[in-house]
Amino acid sequence: MRFLVVCLSVFLSLPALAEKYPPIGTSMTVQQVSQHAYYVQGEAGMATENEGFISNAGFVVTNEGVVLFDALGTPSLAWTLLQKIREITDKPITHMIVSHYHADHIYGLQVFKEAGAKIIAPVGAHTYLGSETAANLLDDRMMSLEPWVNEQTHLVPPDQIIDKATRFSLGGLTFEMNYLGSAHSDGDLTLFIPEEGVLFSGDIIFEGRVPFVGDADTKVWLSKLKDLETDGLKVLVPGHGPHAQDPNLAVRMTREYVAHLRSVMSKAVEDMVDFETAFEEEDWSAYKAMPAYDAAHRRNAYQVYLAMENESILN
Repeated sequence: MRFLVVCLSVFLSLPALAEKYPPIGTSMTVQQVSQHAYYVQGEAGMATENEGFISNAGFVVTNEGVVLFDALGTPSLAWTLLQKIREITDKPITHMIVSHYHADHIYGLQVFKEAGAKIIAPVGAHTYLGSETAANLLDDRMMSLEPWVNEQTHLVPPDQIIDKATRFSLGGLTFEMNYLGSAHSDGDLTLFIPEEGVLFSGDIIFEGRVPFVGDADTKVWLSKLKDLETDGLKVLVPGHGPHAQDPNLAVRMTREYVAHLRSVMSKAVEDMVDFETAFEEEDWSAYKAMPAYDAAHRRNAYQVYLAMENESILN
């Protein structure tokens, strides 16, 4: 009876919620990658392009409920995703698993919280939530992504924090959350559904585009990529880019890119070569044709250069 009341309450509130979230003009297509797993793919641009739709979000439909992985970069995008899910199933949204707390993955959380989902995130989420970066970025996005991010948009804390490998079952499927520590962000986790052979990797893997480094600890990131098990995987859904049916290749591409950046910039720091010279003299042709090269690569290289300077001091 209680479940019926909750569902009825959510159903009756849908028109009001629709008015709350301005409609998007960008296209969102659901792709099915296994019997129960789906995802939507963002575009390969900067965070303020394509109405903020630059990251992926996945979901798994069981006969008891829906488990989501990441919430997209605006409440309007999340609301659109929720409608896409409702075209497939009327089962309740039970779990919202967050790969990491970066804006393009979390601004839609309020939509799924309102829909009744339990929000699960890795250690590091509260570090982000308490930072000036998070507050300043939200203020900025209210201007750069208006009206899809606006004064009603707010940061949502997790209901449960993950600091080790954790699993749960729902509707006959197993959901394995693997905590990776601080790699791409203050805290990262992946989600594996063994019965489906599907891995949702978050931003630990980028597929078919230049990764975004930001303030990542590339030393830890590279270590996690080297340790990442891909045996038994049929499909890998990254945080950005298309799903990979050759998971080993997807892991290798991200690993080689991060390793290349670290190798070049480490040598530059060791030889006391300035960043501009090191960057201009290196052959980056392997990445120039990839989406997001112009938007992300130079910034990535500079962030790694600064990180290598810090590592050299600490060592």
